[in-house]
Amino acid sequence: MFVRAVDKPDLVPFSMPDRFKRDIAYFMTPKGEPGVPPLGPGEYWIRQTDIRRFLDDGVLTLISPLDSQHQTEVELSEEQQAWLEWMQQHGIEHVRLDP
Repeated sequence: MFVRAVDKPDLVPFSMPDRFKRDIAYFMTPKGEPGVPPLGPGEYWIRQTDIRRFLDDGVLTLISPLDSQHQTEVELSEEQQAWLEWMQQHGIEHVRLDP
């Protein structure tokens, strides 16, 4: 699968494993948050401030859908870290996943 920068169509897409379709939800900025534009199918918005935080922390904080009081930190995979670095390097926030 490929991660494409919606606002930078000339940028070479970033290759990720197919399981990234599920993983990207952990990184995305929720719809309705300030600054998030309308998104098309398969599109995601990840704020640069969040990208920097993920890279600085080196972890994702996962919140249980059954119990919001319990959180777990999961270390970023090498693939996730490389993707976030690509996003940061190119100033990307709006991406689309393509097979």
